[in-house]
Amino acid sequence: MRWQILRVVGLTVLGIGLLAGFILLMVRSGPLAPVRVTLATVERGTFENAVFGVGTVDAERSYAIGPTVPGRVLAVHADVGGMVRAGQLLAEMDPVELDARLSASRAASARAVHALEAARAQVRDAEVRQALAGRNARRYASLGEQAFFSDAAVEAKRQEADSAGAQLQAVRAQLDAARMDVERLEAERVAVERQRANVRLVAPVAGVVTARDAEPGTTLVAGQTVLRMVDPASVRVRTRIDQGRAGSVRAGQAASIVLRSRPGLALPGRVSRVELNGDAVTEERIVQVVFDEVPQDFAFGELAEVTIATTRGADVLAVPGAAVHDRGGRRGVWTVADGAAAFVPVRTGETALDGRVVVLDGLQAGDRVVVHSARELEAGDRVSPTESLVAVKR
Repeated sequence: MRWQILRVVGLTVLGIGLLAGFILLMVRSGPLAPVRVTLATVERGTFENAVFGVGTVDAERSYAIGPTVPGRVLAVHADVGGMVRAGQLLAEMDPVELDARLSASRAASARAVHALEAARAQVRDAEVRQALAGRNARRYASLGEQAFFSDAAVEAKRQEADSAGAQLQAVRAQLDAARMDVERLEAERVAVERQRANVRLVAPVAGVVTARDAEPGTTLVAGQTVLRMVDPASVRVRTRIDQGRAGSVRAGQAASIVLRSRPGLALPGRVSRVELNGDAVTEERIVQVVFDEVPQDFAFGELAEVTIATTRGADVLAVPGAAVHDRGGRRGVWTVADGAAAFVPVRTGETALDGRVVVLDGLQAGDRVVVHSARELEAGDRVSPTESLVAVKR
């Protein structure tokens, strides 16, 4: 009898223990357990927003140096990486027959000048003859009226005067033609001189040679490049920015440039221009960013990471982006009060690169919001704040 009583008591105690353990398990880690969450305190402070993009280093002003007529490269006097000054001789083309054409053109121009002088002398002679013939005709006409000369003699002198006038018109026309010949031959001479000058390829501006596309002896067509150069003062980063974030980018904004060859060095710069054209395929917009001080060691075509500071606020409420949720068509955050979760609708603004979101309305400084939770929250759920949701194994 005693053994049966002890057995009943033992089983009762065991059942009570199991039930207590089950209840404790349900309360601590089961459906009735509080949801483990990480919290953040809403604070007022400085908010800096920026946009990020990847670009390539290039130059806005680049120059392709080459001949305007077909020819053979005679000499190249510059090499890649060399600094050149404006007007410096970079390369020469073989002039072939241009020197002979230039000599012939100069001789023809000089001959035309002499012919012009001869035409002017003929005009002066014809003017003198016409004046003399006119005076004789008038004298004969006067004396003919007094019957000193016959009508035939008077008529002959009048014809001589008319003939002298016609000769004057002819030599004046020849003078005009000689003047036109001088102008034509002078224009031809200038054209040949320009063609001769074009075989000397000179630097249009001070800059640096970036490519050498031809060597002496190479035959080129008109417009083909011998050398390429850029103006170092126009070096910039052609940056691609996501169109969804490019609306806040303006000329003059500060930028930070990290070249691929210098991953640990951020170079200061600024936005010089926002291009009007965008890329519909990649949904990006082109932004030109210039260096405050152009680095000495860089490569054209080098990739660069660009961060552009767009906005800055001194007294702004911001929360981590992970704390903002869309629930029932409303945007809001989960707050904690008296150990329970409550959904609070908020009006948000910009999102920074670090993930923080500006809160325009709905929260106050000091409010505690849920950043991460072990499961999806419901209004009134009990929560248990923790430093991290990841269990640390020891």
